[in-house]
Amino acid sequence: MSALAIVLVAVAATLALLFLGGLAYSLRRQRRSRSAYAHHIAEADRALELARATDRGWDRDRLERAAREAVASERPDWRYDDLSLVLVDDRPGVSEDRAHLIAASRDGDLRVVLRRRGEGWELEEIS
Repeated sequence: MSALAIVLVAVAATLALLFLGGLAYSLRRQRRSRSAYAHHIAEADRALELARATDRGWDRDRLERAAREAVASERPDWRYDDLSLVLVDDRPGVSEDRAHLIAASRDGDLRVVLRRRGEGWELEEIS
């Protein structure tokens, strides 16, 4: 093998290693930024839903109380660390209003869907 061929193979191998290293770094950085971006979007959505609920006259304490009672009655053994309002489905009138809350624990999340009945809230679905 000539000296020129050896140099060309070495340069090609170096360029290939640099390309693969850059590609791996780029993919890892993209995954990290996508995760952070999704987290920021979720936080913004929660804040927006809370603001919408507050501005529309929905009582946050009533929602949380109804959700806690629903979890206690439907899943008495379920223990959770945090209860978050994640979606407000505010349709015309009040009879079709829905509120989605997440009861988060180390073991997983439990979605609680409440529907409005008169001045109060009742359980529609828990999953």
